[in-house]
Amino acid sequence: MQTELDTLIVELYVQVDDLLKLLKVRQGPGRTPRLSDAELVCLAVAQVLLGFNSERRWLRFASSRLGHLFPYLPQQPAYNTRLRASYRLLEHAIRHLAGLIPSWWDQLRLLDSTPVPCGASRQTAERSQLGDWCNYGYCASHSRYFWGLRLHLLTTPEGAVAAWCLADPKIGDREVAQAMLERTPVRDGLLIVADKGYAGRELEDFVIQLGATLVRPDRRNERHRHGSLGWIRQRIESVNDTLKGQLGLEHHGGRTRPGVLVRVAQRLLALTAAIWHNWLTDAPRKRSLVAYDH
Repeated sequence: MQTELDTLIVELYVQVDDLLKLLKVRQGPGRTPRLSDAELVCLAVAQVLLGFNSERRWLRFASSRLGHLFPYLPQQPAYNTRLRASYRLLEHAIRHLAGLIPSWWDQLRLLDSTPVPCGASRQTAERSQLGDWCNYGYCASHSRYFWGLRLHLLTTPEGAVAAWCLADPKIGDREVAQAMLERTPVRDGLLIVADKGYAGRELEDFVIQLGATLVRPDRRNERHRHGSLGWIRQRIESVNDTLKGQLGLEHHGGRTRPGVLVRVAQRLLALTAAIWHNWLTDAPRKRSLVAYDH
C-alpha cells in the first residue's frame, strides 16, 4: 500500500499554519525559529504515527524519511525543549481538526477513561517529579494495578477527541467527567454513552441540566434500562486500543508534568489528524492508521 503520510503532513501543515496565523499564536520569545510552530506540530504527529517513542531515534530517521518535507530538523535537546513547550499548539490543533470532521455534528459522544502508567517500580514512584500528581490505581479491564494517571476522553463515534483530561486515578470517574463537561460546550440533545464507572444519579442529573442524556450499561443490581450496550461499548474500547497499541500511549516516556501532558496530547492529535484525513480521502475505515505508519 502506498503511504499517505506525506500527503497528511502537507495538508496538516496548511491547516495548522493558517490556524496559528488566525489565532496569532507564537511559541516563545526571541527570533523566529528555523523550525516553525506548524512544522513542529507536523513533526510531532509524524513521530507518533511512525511509532517512535525515542526522540533521538526519531530525528535520525526523520532526516532520511521526511527530509524532503522539513528543510531543517533540530537536534534532540532543542526538539525536546520545543515539544515540551508546545502543549497549547497541540490543543489548538486538536480542537480545530476535530471540528472539521463531519461526525463532529453527530448527536453522539463516547465517554471513557483508560490508565496512563508513568512508572513501574516503587523507587520510581518515590523519586519521580510526578509524585505530587500521579497515584496508584486499578485497571479493571486488565486486572492490574498501575502507578500514574487516568486519561478521560470524550470522543466522536470514530474517536476524534472532543475533550480530554488527565487525573489522579484515585478520583472517581464521575467527578472527573462532571468537571470536564462543565468546561466543554454540549449541544442540546447530545447522547453521551459511557461505562458502568460513570453510574450515579448526580452525574446523570448534571448531564440533563446541560441538555444532554447520559446512557451507560445496566448494573447487575438495578432494573433493566439500557442493557449491556455491547454494540457501542466495543467501539469505545477500540479507540483506547488504538491509542495504546498503535500510538504508544503507555510508552509516552514523560517524566515531568509538561512532558506527560504534551506527549499525551501528541498522541491524541495524531489520532484526530488521521481520522480527519481519512474523511478527506473517503477511506472506508475512518480510524485506520495503516496508510500512515510506514
